[in-house]
Amino acid sequence: MQKQERDEIKKFCAHLARESGQIIREYFRTGVTVDRKADSSPVTIADLKTEEFLREAIMKEFPDHGILGEEFGSVNEEARYRWILDPIDGTKSFICGVPLFGTLIALLEEGEPVVGAIHIPVAGDLMIGDNVSCELNGAPVRCREIGSVDSAVLLATDHRDASLFQKEARFEDLVKRVRIYRTWGDCYGYYLLAAGYADIMADPVMSTWDTMALIPVIRGAGGVITDFRGGDPVKNPKSVVAAGPDIHGTVMHILWPPGL
Repeated sequence: MQKQERDEIKKFCAHLARESGQIIREYFRTGVTVDRKADSSPVTIADLKTEEFLREAIMKEFPDHGILGEEFGSVNEEARYRWILDPIDGTKSFICGVPLFGTLIALLEEGEPVVGAIHIPVAGDLMIGDNVSCELNGAPVRCREIGSVDSAVLLATDHRDASLFQKEARFEDLVKRVRIYRTWGDCYGYYLLAAGYADIMADPVMSTWDTMALIPVIRGAGGVITDFRGGDPVKNPKSVVAAGPDIHGTVMHILWPPGL
């Protein structure tokens, strides 16, 4: 994809974020009914209405593109360009009245994410990355370099996931090493990492719609993003470890040392 095409996609992502954010804010802290999906995860009318809008807007603008969304599945899977959508990443925060959730929008070209957006609708913040650069509300942002895991701020979405899906003892070792550990998770954690406010984001379990938008954002901000074994998160989007380039290797050595 040429730079001009990427720039047009970024503008379209900004439009999607603005319009979908209005839908989400209308439902936030209004006592919406919470239903349970087959996997027992929560879903609300805000999730459904937001994805409906995103899908309709994309198909109107790019009728030959494919779409995969968390709530309504996949269409046109073989398309060269494919959008990956998570209308509310952090539904648990949303239903608890906590504003640390967002909308994730990614565009893949032949299976590789080329543009990713994180929109935090309550704050009105929009972060867009393209693997080369990353901007927050139009201004460049970068992951910070701190030189040592011992000085790091570590974030995670749910501490319990380490025991369920990864090596809990190794995750605990990482928690003990860092300076600050907090659960400011879901896409908000990656937003903080790319903006230079945190240093490590670790999610022991993820889905494709959780992961794809994060990749161009973190890489565009100069960070490193892998799965929990240090592999390609595009090929294995089921877990994520993201950090600045100066400490990611050390983080991985703690979480998944050679020979483990």
